[in-house]
Amino acid sequence: MTPAEERARTLRRIRDSLQELVADGIDYLPRPARVRAVAAAAAPMSAPTPVPPKPGFRPRVAPLAEKVVLSDAAGERAPLLAAVRAEIGDCRRCGLCEKRKEIVFGEGAADARVVFVGEGPGEEEDKSGRPFVGRAGELLTKMIEAVGWRREDVYICNIVKCRPPGNRTPLADEVATCRPFLDGQIDAVRPKVIVALGKPATSLLLGRDVSITRVRGIWQDYRGYAVMPTFHPAFLLRQYTAENRRLVWEDLKAALARARELGGRIPDLG
Repeated sequence: MTPAEERARTLRRIRDSLQELVADGIDYLPRPARVRAVAAAAAPMSAPTPVPPKPGFRPRVAPLAEKVVLSDAAGERAPLLAAVRAEIGDCRRCGLCEKRKEIVFGEGAADARVVFVGEGPGEEEDKSGRPFVGRAGELLTKMIEAVGWRREDVYICNIVKCRPPGNRTPLADEVATCRPFLDGQIDAVRPKVIVALGKPATSLLLGRDVSITRVRGIWQDYRGYAVMPTFHPAFLLRQYTAENRRLVWEDLKAALARARELGGRIPDLG
């Protein structure tokens, strides 16, 4: 292989890797420690500029409508969810607690037949204590409504309950620390279908590192629960093409059909 061919192959690999990161909704990668050390040594010493909180902060997603009547199943499962939240407490089990503002547990119907699992809280979620309330959450709500559900009909949570700094991908020890709480949420709700949003959530549930572009739309299994991997809403915000919207639409329709097939309280399409 000539040097020019080797260079072209290397560039193709870099391009493919970057495209996969974008598809997985990843927009931040920490610099290696050696690079950070060199940059720190070269930079002049100065005090960090404090960032004032945004006045009048409001999540993009409105609070869930309060349910007047709980089903028998919801009445049984809500205390189980509350017990998981109580077990988390003011969690100090990993380093994510150091910079978080709020623990973002999860929200939705305690008897939901579909659970959406994302990666971790972002800036707006960290301020509000609610999952998926920023721009990606606004899009997720529209995705949910597009197939005939309401946000109140499903349950939404993340694999980690505290915001990773800079919205980076959660580290292995952080994911392992939070995993019992995610399992507790899933087992309390007992959904028929789990929709895994993006690579980190899908990789955790499948127990191996996966490419979301290769496994999305293909049914998987997690401890007996049917899992539908699909793109994270953050990816759709960056790559909002007709093809990507069509793929997610098909994934959610498949999740709806499976949930109906397995039984449960699922609203009809309009």
